[in-house]
Amino acid sequence: MEYKRNEAQEKKEILNRYKNLLTASRRRMEKGDKALIRKAFEMAVEAHKDMRRKSGEPYIYHPIAVAQICAEEVGLGTTSIVCALLHDTVEDTDITIDDIKGMFGERIAKIIDGLTKISGVFDQTSSLQAENFRKMLLTLSDDIRVILIKLADRLHNMRTLESMAHDKQIKIASETLYLYAPLAHRLGLNAIKSELEDLGLKYTHGDAYDDIAEKLKESEPERKKFIAKFIEPLKDILKEQDFKFKIFGRPKSIFSIYNKIKFKGVSFEEIYDLFAIRIVINSKIEEEKADCWKIYSIITDFYHPSPERLRDWISTPKANGYESLHTTVMGPEGKWVEVQIRTDRMDEIAEKGYAAHWKYKDTASEKESQLEEWIGRIREMLESPEENALDFIDDFKLNLFAEEIFVFTPKGEMRTIPSGATALDFAFDIHTKIGEHCIGAKVNHKLVPLSYELKSGDQVEILTSKKQHPNEDWLKFVITAKAKSKIKNALKEQRKKTAAEGREILERKFYRHKLEFTIQNIKEFAGFLKLPSTQEVFYRAAKDVVGSDEIKEYVNFKKHPEKYVNKKLEQQHTIEELVNTKRGKSDWLVIGDDMEKLDYKLSPCCNPIPGDDVFGFITVGEGIKIHRVNCPNAVKLLSNYAYRVVKAKWNSQQLLTFLASIKIKGTDALGIVNNITKIISTQHNVNMRSITFDTEDGIFEGMIMVYVHSTEHLNQLSTNLKKVPGVISVQRVDSEKQKVN
Repeated sequence: MEYKRNEAQEKKEILNRYKNLLTASRRRMEKGDKALIRKAFEMAVEAHKDMRRKSGEPYIYHPIAVAQICAEEVGLGTTSIVCALLHDTVEDTDITIDDIKGMFGERIAKIIDGLTKISGVFDQTSSLQAENFRKMLLTLSDDIRVILIKLADRLHNMRTLESMAHDKQIKIASETLYLYAPLAHRLGLNAIKSELEDLGLKYTHGDAYDDIAEKLKESEPERKKFIAKFIEPLKDILKEQDFKFKIFGRPKSIFSIYNKIKFKGVSFEEIYDLFAIRIVINSKIEEEKADCWKIYSIITDFYHPSPERLRDWISTPKANGYESLHTTVMGPEGKWVEVQIRTDRMDEIAEKGYAAHWKYKDTASEKESQLEEWIGRIREMLESPEENALDFIDDFKLNLFAEEIFVFTPKGEMRTIPSGATALDFAFDIHTKIGEHCIGAKVNHKLVPLSYELKSGDQVEILTSKKQHPNEDWLKFVITAKAKSKIKNALKEQRKKTAAEGREILERKFYRHKLEFTIQNIKEFAGFLKLPSTQEVFYRAAKDVVGSDEIKEYVNFKKHPEKYVNKKLEQQHTIEELVNTKRGKSDWLVIGDDMEKLDYKLSPCCNPIPGDDVFGFITVGEGIKIHRVNCPNAVKLLSNYAYRVVKAKWNSQQLLTFLASIKIKGTDALGIVNNITKIISTQHNVNMRSITFDTEDGIFEGMIMVYVHSTEHLNQLSTNLKKVPGVISVQRVDSEKQKVN
């Protein structure tokens, strides 16, 4: 009876959620849409009827929630809602694409096919995962709704992540921060991007997230009081001038506050722009620009603006469609306040991105062409199938979050390129051939080298020569994915041509040594030289690195193989073999799902110590490396190589010591260094490996490397050091910022 009652309750809850979905969809519904959504809903309920989520809830809750996000938060229409309801049916149930085509037509079937193909983006092997990501981007240019629904799907998964195992939470959250949040940013989905980042932080750096959330909560009453005081005089004058407006304070996202603390080295209390004041006005399209500048004029009559902090994204919107006027003014109590001025249309586009543009079809044509331009760039990047898929993802990701600058061609045409782009990036942006033959540029009529970094407002003329060709050095100073991809392709082509010349050279040398120039002999020769391919042999022959001496040695080897000790290349083990065979002597660190005792190395990029939240990363050459979960390289490793990550935890504590670095800041006072070292060596019996102090204008900064037993031990030491008079902050830092292999 108990089960039946629950079943009845669940049915009631499913219908309730369906009704909420219909309410959210109503604004965009046309004749026949309700029946179509109902048909999709019934099909999804039937298909998923015996399935449950990890939380124990009926699986159907998930597709309904994804459809709700599409309707309410992204502003998509009936087609997308139907696709969201059915997005997991082809992958997880007996329903086929043909069934969907028969019931809902070609267009819906095509979108669901796209969603099914990309469902395994983060799969078991890194190359497959990267190739799937490539496929996902290809679908982006067929129908952007595929990506928008996928982002809604990821957002709901992140909102319900607490029911997953801890290691799965970290992997999924890392993928989200690495690729999904940047994608949402590029597509202009600001609200979704911020929530994905905050939720990603919650599961990758839980302590930092909780700490900031708690401080935001504590400071809320004070913030509200300040915002009310700031807004009061503005409200009256805006009403007086007949503006229809909303004015409110928006706290910054936890993730953006965390980034400021981490990268600018400031404390929570030192961040002045914890919130922004937003003024949203109701304005006719043709009067938008003038009205926003009027509001700016009113604000600056009351509060002094900072001239360096004016951002006009109304005259030149961002490439993701974002339009707004930002200024920072000196508010009451001597606090700087960021003010954002925009219209209702701009606000909706800022929150919902390109989906909202469709609502303003006539006015959005320019923005849509920017989206088309971006998608066109992706298609170009995808044209080279030989490119290393992981390099491709890294290059692509760089271009997702990059801020844009605006530069002009000699004829005055404005082009958008990422901030930090060079003259060579700009050349490739115009055309591949212009990039390949670029020898320099004139910026504002002055001659500059290829590596010159462009600034907003520059007028750029590219100089070319047919004799010029790409070289390896170019890759060091281009930042756009298009330029990198085209240079790599050109270098590959050059290498192929050189290898073709090398083949002829090698053929002549083989015959000179009375060797047949057969495929078998060339492959054997490559194996003898331990080179990866015959093409590499030909290339080296052209460059005169492989020649007569090597051929003579190979001839001797063929005659007397017994004289040569055949050093076989170390066999590549599977990950499973590595995990199962790397049995260690350690009895205080255990790794893997079965928590076996294994050999390991502590990674130098983050120096984990007992008590840190850690994971194991499998390398073929050096076994398992242990990283802290908040290691600088963690997000990349967890999202790109999830299949090589194993669980790890500290099993029991022995009094072994580990190296950790702490940075101390404070005001320079007599005897302060003595007081600090006394606490370290006397109170905590800690050995120091190195200590450096530097003072400037009465402020000192010290870096101390100490041997500690655990995180707890280090935290106790930090707490006591903070008590020393004159010490302002004590924080742990990663001692070696080196790349992980």
